[in-house]
Amino acid sequence: MRVPGEEVYSYADVTDISGRFATYLARCGIRAGDRVAAQVDKSPQNLMLCLACIRMGAIYVPLNTAYSKMELEYFIGDAEPDLLVCQPERLDEIKSVTDKFNVPALHSLGVDGEGTFVEGALNCPPGDFLPFSGDPSEIAALLYTSGTTGRSKGAMITRQALAHCAKTLSDTWHFTADDVLLHALPIFHGHGLFIAANTVLYAGAQMIFTKRFDIDEVIANLPDATVFMGVPTMYMRLIKHPGFSPEVCNKLRLAISGSAPIMLETLDAFREKSGCTILERYGLTETLIVTANPYEGTAVQGSVGLPVRDVEVSLADIETGDVLSGPGQVGTIKVRSPGLFKGYWRNPEKTAEEMCTDGYFKTGDLGRFDENGYLYIVGRSKDMIITGGYNVYPKEVEIKIDGLGYVKESAVIGLPHPDFGEAVTAVVVTNTASHPGEADMIAALKGGFTKYKCPKKIIFVGSLPRNAMGKVQKNLLRQDYKTLYQ
Repeated sequence: MRVPGEEVYSYADVTDISGRFATYLARCGIRAGDRVAAQVDKSPQNLMLCLACIRMGAIYVPLNTAYSKMELEYFIGDAEPDLLVCQPERLDEIKSVTDKFNVPALHSLGVDGEGTFVEGALNCPPGDFLPFSGDPSEIAALLYTSGTTGRSKGAMITRQALAHCAKTLSDTWHFTADDVLLHALPIFHGHGLFIAANTVLYAGAQMIFTKRFDIDEVIANLPDATVFMGVPTMYMRLIKHPGFSPEVCNKLRLAISGSAPIMLETLDAFREKSGCTILERYGLTETLIVTANPYEGTAVQGSVGLPVRDVEVSLADIETGDVLSGPGQVGTIKVRSPGLFKGYWRNPEKTAEEMCTDGYFKTGDLGRFDENGYLYIVGRSKDMIITGGYNVYPKEVEIKIDGLGYVKESAVIGLPHPDFGEAVTAVVVTNTASHPGEADMIAALKGGFTKYKCPKKIIFVGSLPRNAMGKVQKNLLRQDYKTLYQ
């Protein structure tokens, strides 16, 4: 693992440092099953803290550094960690939170590896802790959902799930020890932590580990990378950078996109400018990996690919719950897998609501299969619009809108309407200051749509609200414009 402009860590270094961290955790009173929460910047030491927890059986709880003190209180109150590690500059501020919730221990860890935790672990022997010897079904991490449709819930990720994900993706994407992943994702989320980093560790591969997504730094390091994993906004910024070219992607054999839908024009532009095809994949916090476009064979643009090994994907009728078997039918996506989470932390009611008796998990996403078994995501079930008794899938409308030359991106939502129940409404970001108005855009769309699918109103905005992983927060849009038709 190489940090640009800084140190290089060998596998022996990672084993040694994570062992010292595990020893220090034990000396702080942490035992298997205890929670260790970390709201810290991305750094090699942050990753090694996670590995230390896994090695000694503690439950790692990564938290977004963007959370305010008030938001942090919710997570600390819910997870009840036995140790909280925070940024050094926030140590005094966060102490009031740990005092309020009686967290036994508080330490700090900075972006450059400074802080009280590293200081305490520095002189600890690397093997003076009790290695985990329990069952693979035990919890390894508590990952909080993005909360785009409600309060964040803690998904209990098992050790078995981590192993399945790492091995499956290493095999699916043909990782070898010669691969070099340019890691520019955050690691408070399953994408950067378990989809990216764990796959590299399983394969014995290498990482260029950037501490943040800096577009110039990514461009500077791409010539040394064979693999890049990102979210759609990263790819959009890459293709707009003047230094992005086939030459800097000369070694790049694999580009992966996940966490949010990616526009077709982004896929086309990336392939044209780099010579490399982006492979889309699909997963959730609760499932880790579900589907992926194959490395060998046919990668279908716009599809999230085929179910990976040992993962079963089923579609259920939205109203009846009956299993759908034919291609093209839209249904609720259900998943059964060795990588499935154990349930929601201290929330058995929500767990029972989302888990089926046959072991399938209801993802809340809507999808369809094509005749070759490739999965396409249509949207979220909560985002589906029912207007005048007809179902409208936002993704279908968004694809049409995004195909207009002057549209950068769009989000289609349903808003309360006195006559139709819900009205199809488009929130649009244009890529030019001069563009057709609302009436002209609606007229342009009517030609290719059934009448009820066409937006009744179009709202022009400068940008769409997104969470940390780039997902558009439609719940915020629905809240902002809920009185539009009243």
